[in-house]
Amino acid sequence: MKNPIFILLFLLSFSISAQQRFIDESFQLKETETKTYATKNGEALKLDIYQPENDTMQQRPLIVFMHGGGFAGGTRTNPGEINFAESAAKKGYVAVQISYRLTRKGQSFGCDYEASGKMETFKMAAEDFMDAVNFMVKNKEEFNINPAKIIVGGSSAGAEAVLNAVYNEKLMLEGFSKYQNFDFAGVFSLAGAIVDARYITEENAIPGVFFHGTEDNLVPYASAPHHWCDRDQPGYIMLDGSKTITEKLKKLNTSYLLYSFEGGKHEHSRMPFEHLPKVFQFFNSVFLNGENKQIEVWK
Repeated sequence: MKNPIFILLFLLSFSISAQQRFIDESFQLKETETKTYATKNGEALKLDIYQPENDTMQQRPLIVFMHGGGFAGGTRTNPGEINFAESAAKKGYVAVQISYRLTRKGQSFGCDYEASGKMETFKMAAEDFMDAVNFMVKNKEEFNINPAKIIVGGSSAGAEAVLNAVYNEKLMLEGFSKYQNFDFAGVFSLAGAIVDARYITEENAIPGVFFHGTEDNLVPYASAPHHWCDRDQPGYIMLDGSKTITEKLKKLNTSYLLYSFEGGKHEHSRMPFEHLPKVFQFFNSVFLNGENKQIEVWK
């Protein structure tokens, strides 16, 4: 009887050791924790923290994700965002989904809303995002976080806020020095864009993963007006999308993974579950281990 039991235990231990942290779902989940990371104009801004159960690693990479919704709607508890965070935590990450000020709730964010207002909207959302990251870093010991391994991401409006905070920080953030106690290892953008790719430099050229439809009707794939507004409309503002951002990263010899969907529109702001295995492999090899890769995938 001892031999079969010994063999069974050996095979079980081999199976566990063969699983790769940050690639395979090796952990169960702890109970999700909800925290208030800031209070602004009387509104408590909250985040949900997903963690692996029984993980002994002392410095774990952190993923912070920001939902979309045109700065008017959406929630950190969207099923897609929850599934992504749970999957990341099962792989060994600390994953966070955040809420932020929906400053355009019940209002337009289209061509009838002036460009200066759009800029202010981007700035406020970028500030909320950075405050959420700052909160997690200040509590790094409680959640066993490595502040040098932070992956940030967003969808649609959330991606715009995150990308602007990372690549256009001098345009978006006042008092940027208070956010310099951590490092971004990578960016994960679903149909996002920034105000000006010329502000991407060797200093802030963070590696990224980008998903975008080539015919996105809201957020440009390359460089075009936001919402395709006409030049004489109040909401006319040029944005640089995933293609333009990755062209700049390529020139700077920075790693990126770009998924381009031929003819695709804004539906590619949704979580790309069928492609996430490749995404997490890129996270591991490039964001966490510093490999240099420039990959473009056409669908």
